[in-house]
Amino acid sequence: MTRELNSAFTRTLVDEWVRGGVTDVVISPGSRSAPLVYAVAADGRLARHIVLDERAAAFVAVGLGRATGRPAVVVTTSGTAAANLHPAVLEAHHGFVPLIVCTADRPPVLRGTGAPQTIDQRNLFGPAARWFVDVPVPSHDPDSGDTWRTLGARSVLEATGVRPGPVHLNLAFAEPLVPADGTGPVPAGRDGSAPWVDGPTRDTRRLSPDAVDALADRIAGRPRGLLIAGGGHGVAPSVVERFAAATGWPIVADLVSGLGPVSGAVPRVEALMRDPRFLAGHTPDLALRIGAPITSTTVIRGLEGARTETLLLDPDARWSEPVYAASTVVAADPGWLLGELADRAEMRGRPDPAWRTSWEQANAAATAAVDATLDTWPECSEPRAARDVVRTLPFGASLVVASSMPVRDVEWFGSPREDITVFANRGVNGIDGFVATAVGVACGRARPVVAFCGDLSFLHDGGGRLAAVSSAPNLVIVVVDNNGGGIFSFLPQAEGPDGFEELFGTPPDVDLAALARAHGFATTVVDAPESVAGAVTAAIAGHEPSVVIVRTDRARNVEHHAEVWAAVAEAISAS
Repeated sequence: MTRELNSAFTRTLVDEWVRGGVTDVVISPGSRSAPLVYAVAADGRLARHIVLDERAAAFVAVGLGRATGRPAVVVTTSGTAAANLHPAVLEAHHGFVPLIVCTADRPPVLRGTGAPQTIDQRNLFGPAARWFVDVPVPSHDPDSGDTWRTLGARSVLEATGVRPGPVHLNLAFAEPLVPADGTGPVPAGRDGSAPWVDGPTRDTRRLSPDAVDALADRIAGRPRGLLIAGGGHGVAPSVVERFAAATGWPIVADLVSGLGPVSGAVPRVEALMRDPRFLAGHTPDLALRIGAPITSTTVIRGLEGARTETLLLDPDARWSEPVYAASTVVAADPGWLLGELADRAEMRGRPDPAWRTSWEQANAAATAAVDATLDTWPECSEPRAARDVVRTLPFGASLVVASSMPVRDVEWFGSPREDITVFANRGVNGIDGFVATAVGVACGRARPVVAFCGDLSFLHDGGGRLAAVSSAPNLVIVVVDNNGGGIFSFLPQAEGPDGFEELFGTPPDVDLAALARAHGFATTVVDAPESVAGAVTAAIAGHEPSVVIVRTDRARNVEHHAEVWAAVAEAISAS
């Protein structure tokens, strides 16, 4: 009887996930999760991704969620297998990625008895889970059918709500775990393949007309303003462009903001605001922020040092201001509010164009200086590699960028493109699970996917490398090999006491090409800067999991960046 109950429950759960729009499930092999795994296989409607390492499996699911906007289900057995999901759950929580985590468990009666592979999995992920349910062993309760279907439907709604994120279902299964030959009946669902429970997934928070008017007056009195867009803001590029045009404000758009080359954007803001003379003449009177905090600490510190008044727009009035500079937090849907503010600004007439024009002219001079400087170096450099990878991507491709220096180099030196999509794990900003995340993006996107990372990110994710070769034929990984943690050379640790290389530089001294080939990647090593683009193009055309290794010098990298900033300062001074 237990066998039939396990089967009926898990098949009902899978059916509700499909009805709710779920398309993918990532499975790490294990015994206790057998009832759910068999149900997924028997249903046949979910794409299955089998990943040996639970940590990598969870990051594959994160990548799928980022790529599709739908929650992927990740399934593990009990014990430390469940604990290995935690890094990805944290990334999904902080990065607003929809995710359904299913950890199999032994019956509650075995907790605290010394039963093998048994830990207390209740609230294992703490506040990182949007919703947690300690699901009991399936029973013959007359209301079980409604309960099971509600559980499946609500898990999708909770994962995809106003604040998308991870849901944790801890599923207790009693033995026997293998279903009988016959499938048996399951409780009936709603007619027409509708989910058991449906509900709104978008925020509709609005302000009163008087409140909008007050904000419009405040903005009108600050013509030297700046619109700052981080990731996850959910505002259409056209709305951002219209607001910026109506107010005359420039736009600072983070790499993962999704805005691309919108009119009024200032992609070289990092280089511009590193110049004290530019910053002194371009300190905004007001900054309006949408989305998560941006990557650039130069911009954040520049505004903080200038005591710039900052308005933060967030649907839930979520505090997303690590430097405590916000003077006002406005609880409203950012897209709706920016549209309302643009309407009022347009009715007031066109603003003085001088403010925005000065930013755009400086940005053009900076861009020319950056490109000219990058092309003068005879050796491979991280800034040029980032620029050339972005340039090389074919139409419709996806770019997955690792934390640390790669995400900064792509933002600082690459040119925004509206025909590619950029992904990055900027929820917690860690390097762990990077390759697996790229695998998930590749599984969720039909067109080529290029991942850009450093050597430590590549080495850190062995489970992801295994998953890439087996599951992601459209994935090309470009690895900047500077034999260590390059970002630390830019931090105060580089000037600290002796021991920098051992404690922070962490040179792994690994032959990355041999490692990549051992995993089954088609591998190319690049030593000339002009060869990067061709190597990436050839790898994409090969239609197989590939690694392109770009060898750079970590010490010279600090000099490369300094040369760019000096060239930009000279160019904008002369413009």
